[in-house]
Amino acid sequence: MSREFSRFLEQENRIKHALKISSKSNLSANIKVLSSVQSINLMIVDNWFQINDEKIEFGNDSVSDEIKKDVAEFISKNQNTTRSNTVIKQGKEWVWRVYFKIISKNYTTVRCGYDINLKKLHDNFATFDKAASNYAFVFDNTGRCVYHPDSTFIGKNIYDFSAIQPSDTVFTYKKDPANTSASDFLKLDYTKKITMSEFLKLDVISFTTRLDVKNLPWYICISFPKMIDNENVFLVKKYSTWIYSITTVMLLLIFYLFSYANRRAYREKGIAIKEKNRLLVENEKIVKEKALIQLQHLKEQINPHFLFNSLNSLYMLVGSDVKTAQKFTLNLSRIYRYLIDPPEKNIVPLKDELLFIEKYIFLQQTRFKEELIFSIKIEDQEALEKFIPYLAFQVVVENAIKHNMATQENPLTTEILIQKDQVIISNNLQKKAHREPSTNFGLKYLSSIYTFYSRTNLQTSEKDGNFVCILPLISIHS
Repeated sequence: MSREFSRFLEQENRIKHALKISSKSNLSANIKVLSSVQSINLMIVDNWFQINDEKIEFGNDSVSDEIKKDVAEFISKNQNTTRSNTVIKQGKEWVWRVYFKIISKNYTTVRCGYDINLKKLHDNFATFDKAASNYAFVFDNTGRCVYHPDSTFIGKNIYDFSAIQPSDTVFTYKKDPANTSASDFLKLDYTKKITMSEFLKLDVISFTTRLDVKNLPWYICISFPKMIDNENVFLVKKYSTWIYSITTVMLLLIFYLFSYANRRAYREKGIAIKEKNRLLVENEKIVKEKALIQLQHLKEQINPHFLFNSLNSLYMLVGSDVKTAQKFTLNLSRIYRYLIDPPEKNIVPLKDELLFIEKYIFLQQTRFKEELIFSIKIEDQEALEKFIPYLAFQVVVENAIKHNMATQENPLTTEILIQKDQVIISNNLQKKAHREPSTNFGLKYLSSIYTFYSRTNLQTSEKDGNFVCILPLISIHS
């Protein structure tokens, strides 16, 4: 208690130091800083200072006119007072007002004061030793209660609601048992009495003494339940030792069992994680191998059939259109360069696949002329940097040509739409009456690639007379 109350009186020493090191020009600013720092303490509701009867300065700006008037009257009444610690009512709250006056060697006079909200002080003390077997209350030399565990007693006269009397603050002498001379007495610094507690409603042993705080004429009363005083302390210590020892052994045993179970669970979890990772790696290998096999089937399907048709078209062009034949030959060579050099991870940048399909479309349009109509639309340029399965466009476009009729009167129209996260390829449905049997190698291959990269949103559908294939784009982060 003494230590906590002493903290509120340290401002006087700080002001003395500031007065000692400051000049007349910066004294006010230095004290203003100290007051602002002190205002951070939420228990201090307002503070002020005055230098040589000049204007009263406050530590914060949010001070009501009522407080300013009250402080001015207080300083006026205490012009000659050096130090004061009083408990006053401020609105509905009780506050402890600390006031002091300091005069420097050059006769500069500084008056300082601040108010401490006793309810907030009570709430702060309530967080201290909650397991203590005693309780205490503090009162000033007029009997005004400064602190009590029951906050409703704060501000009331302690002599009105407790068994403490003014005589309990007068300390007498007693015979010194260490000396036999009648003139040898000891001065007591406390009074002791057994009384009914106003707080616990049972008999307590109360000790009243001065609060050991410099310049603070206050008293503290500490009360212990009487039954605690009468207990056999030796037995309490003995049983406490046994209880402590048994509890310690039990806690150590529980901690050991818990650690053992935790280590075992951790080992089992590690084994399970390793097995899971092994299965995942094997599954990835299987998926990748499956995709490679399907890709090989796809290339085997593309190469002879596509090459035969392309060479036949080239033969027809050589005699009729040399420039187109040259361009046809160049695109054909670049297509086969793309086919014979597959990427390691079976995915390629969208922009590379787009260049490939443009060459592929040129060859198909050269062959079928006005029977095929192609269009490519790009809504998001940034999508070109993302990835797509190798030969994805060729699979979908080739399926459209393979399974649909195309004539000059009813051409096959195919559109490639590139969006932010996907590519939509659609064509009008003109199904052949006698279609070739489908092996579905192409779509199975694409599905395997997307499964390998944990993407399941590959979609194909027939809607409103159109076949639609949605190819999601794959983002690869470095």
